[in-house]
Amino acid sequence: MTTPLIHLVDDDDAVRRSLALLIGTVGLEVAEWPHPQVFLDGFDRESIGAIVLDVRMPGISGLGVLEQLVAQGVDQPIIMLTGHGTVAMCRRAFKSGAAEFLEKPVDDERLIEALHDAVRQHVRTRERQAADRETREHYARLSEREREVLALVIEGLTAKQIARRLGVSPRTVETHRANLAAKLQTVSLAQLIRRFAALVEQGDAA
Repeated sequence: MTTPLIHLVDDDDAVRRSLALLIGTVGLEVAEWPHPQVFLDGFDRESIGAIVLDVRMPGISGLGVLEQLVAQGVDQPIIMLTGHGTVAMCRRAFKSGAAEFLEKPVDDERLIEALHDAVRQHVRTRERQAADRETREHYARLSEREREVLALVIEGLTAKQIARRLGVSPRTVETHRANLAAKLQTVSLAQLIRRFAALVEQGDAA
């Protein structure tokens, strides 16, 4: 995995550069953005890391940027910074999806801890997304009959019971089960159920 990238959005040059230097000391890469709209137009949504947003900026506030990012489905955790925080502002930030809300002057250790927590959260999110994509891709390889067999296996039926239900021989069912294991790349029934039960239920609901 590449080094996590922290997007730092603050129109105050001195504050932004100071925070960038601090964040760089713990091995995190920093992309500085002095204008919120330029950031919205140009930042890499595929990057692993987090976003640090100042609340008060020209053109569009940090809270406005936060709400746009969440509406667009951006999954990087977002940490809000403000020098003039209020309870209402803090409530709005968390309600809108912020991971953390910190007041300036920011305590160095608290910011770094928040960033590390955010990066760990984002890595876990991307790993889950990748696992979900892989699961769906494997499921898509199955024939209609193999999906029927999979659903019955997950239901807890034996090979003989599945054979009677589908009107085929137990040997045919065993062949389908072997194909399932190969196509789905599972090594145990527990793994099969854990990874594919939800997809089977979705198919039944459809």
